[in-house]
Amino acid sequence: MMFKAVGDSRPYPEHGITTPRDWAGIPPRQVRLDQLVTTKSQLDLRSLLSSDSTFYGDLFAHVVSWRGTLYLEDGLHRALRAALQQRLVLHARILELDDAGNPVS
Repeated sequence: MMFKAVGDSRPYPEHGITTPRDWAGIPPRQVRLDQLVTTKSQLDLRSLLSSDSTFYGDLFAHVVSWRGTLYLEDGLHRALRAALQQRLVLHARILELDDAGNPVS
């Protein structure tokens, strides 16, 4: 299995980290693909196959850690591309939330 699970929504509370500038303050780390739960079950194939799909966005996927689970919030196409290249890890910015959904410093 490529991912730990395939989800269809964000089960964690709204965290307020929305802009690229907000996410840029979180240093990227490596995360194993098989530890991620997706928050989207569908992907636009054009995004996956586009050579410049990250040109206007963050180079790193966005992951939310909540209640011991890592949720892939943004970057599904990056994760799938990594899997197709037979890589087991993905570089991502990981936002850690407490049980109430507040960002942990």
